[in-house]
Amino acid sequence: MKYMLIMRTTDDAAQESFENIDLDEIVEAMGRFNAEMIDAGVLVAAEGLDDAEQGVVVDYSAETPVVTDGPYGETKELFGGFWILDVASIEEATEWARRIPMAGPGMKTEIRRVTSIDELPQDNEWVQRERAWREATGQL
Repeated sequence: MKYMLIMRTTDDAAQESFENIDLDEIVEAMGRFNAEMIDAGVLVAAEGLDDAEQGVVVDYSAETPVVTDGPYGETKELFGGFWILDVASIEEATEWARRIPMAGPGMKTEIRRVTSIDELPQDNEWVQRERAWREATGQL
């Protein structure tokens, strides 16, 4: 099963963390952690995200979607990056999450199972098209 570990932090916690630590230390700590997951054979993907001020939000609350530049006012937590792990259970994913460097007050990791295309109705034309695309690109 695949699980996504989603790093979340408050603005204050992110600012405090990055003020008190050298970028080389962050890269080193994350690199060691990622290497452990690679060596264990569980890492599928991992990415960090640019600062929220560089992003936009598309809000679908109105009939015409509204695009707003970051930062996203009134947001209490921001999504900072993710890992996708291929592990046997949510418990195993949780054990990896407990070892994430850069953890501290105001920082959280949300763990969610990534659903599989096999869980969708296989007789659906769009599922069949996606399956064919995944097979053609080596994703299945």
